[in-house]
Amino acid sequence: MTAPTHPFAHLSEVQLAELAREFDAIHDRVRADLGERDRRYIKGVIRLHRQIAVAGRALLLGSRSKVAWTAGTGCLAVAKILENMEIGHNVLHGQWDWMNDPYIHSSTWDWDTASTAAAWKHSHNYIHHTYTNIRGKDKDLGYEIMRIDPHQKWHPAYLAQPLYNLLLMAFFEWGVAVHDLDVEAIRAGEKPMKDVWHDIKGISGKARDQILKDYVGWPLVSALAATAVGRLVHREPRSRARGRRRRGAVRAQLAAARTEGGGTFAATFWADFTANIIRNLWAHSIIFCGHFPDQTYTFGQEEVEDETRGGWYVRQLVGAANITGSPLFHLMSGNLGYQVEHHLFPDMPSSRYAEIAPQVRDICRRYGLPYNTGPLSKQLGTVHRTILRLAFPGGKVRPKPGPYPGDELQRAA
Repeated sequence: MTAPTHPFAHLSEVQLAELAREFDAIHDRVRADLGERDRRYIKGVIRLHRQIAVAGRALLLGSRSKVAWTAGTGCLAVAKILENMEIGHNVLHGQWDWMNDPYIHSSTWDWDTASTAAAWKHSHNYIHHTYTNIRGKDKDLGYEIMRIDPHQKWHPAYLAQPLYNLLLMAFFEWGVAVHDLDVEAIRAGEKPMKDVWHDIKGISGKARDQILKDYVGWPLVSALAATAVGRLVHREPRSRARGRRRRGAVRAQLAAARTEGGGTFAATFWADFTANIIRNLWAHSIIFCGHFPDQTYTFGQEEVEDETRGGWYVRQLVGAANITGSPLFHLMSGNLGYQVEHHLFPDMPSSRYAEIAPQVRDICRRYGLPYNTGPLSKQLGTVHRTILRLAFPGGKVRPKPGPYPGDELQRAA
């Protein structure tokens, strides 16, 4: 196995310092320009999410109908994706803290997923975004359960990784919640038991709330509403009902509850389950495509000793990969189709990534650096090929892209 050529070995310390100043300048220009249009954007996305969620819940009142169930489940899945990707992930990064809104703030936001905000901010915002793609430091590099880089030592347990990756795809939110515990540190005795129990308490409480909300609360609301509507629709005229009131009232009520309520409860339960699976599959795909395609670099700890600000920027740049797509795709992916820009500026509002992407590409062109991007099908294909190949011993580093040629040459190619 041969290591890839260091992506910025050709840059001098002076060039790295100048590159850092250019990236800092992009960040500062956007920061100075944040204002009302950005505020309207995030509030509009939150409003859209709520409208779609309400539409889904209303449709699921009639979830015993296949059409209503399908439409309601689809709305619910879209709402959950929006809430996780474009709202929750980005709010918890502090992208909207500049508004000083007590509700849309990283210190107060709680999201619709199994991870607690506090545990996720530590494992993701701090550990992952500080030590991005540093082997042995970045816990998100394979999520401690998968071999996704040939530098990782092979173990027979990895033979099963194509199978348990399928489970991770379907139940991604639960996998991330367990990952936030930092099982490796617990096993090594590096994490105090006091912190372990604190995290377990937080995650178990969040898991309880999620289960009660999706699999008890909302199905019960749908069941009660469907029962009430059913009784109104099937109520007999007063003159006929008067003579039957005493002998059949209790029996009719129980029958209505069983037929209308019971069926709707079960249908809504499975709608919530399906919507969560769809959200998990989408989140897994977007996140893996942003971190593990062939083009991305990983780093040994010795390579980043005495790392400068410019070196940190370049490591973020080449440790991530973008996904091309339409504005709707980027909205539904939480703008993580611009994973390169997100890693460079994780606290910048995601709605600004498309705006700064040409500036980032221009820096890559002038400094002879790669700009990793590709369509979803290509990125996803290389990710799953890597997961399958590296389940077995051996493996080699895939070829890496060369310096970005510039937008005009890229379009011509």
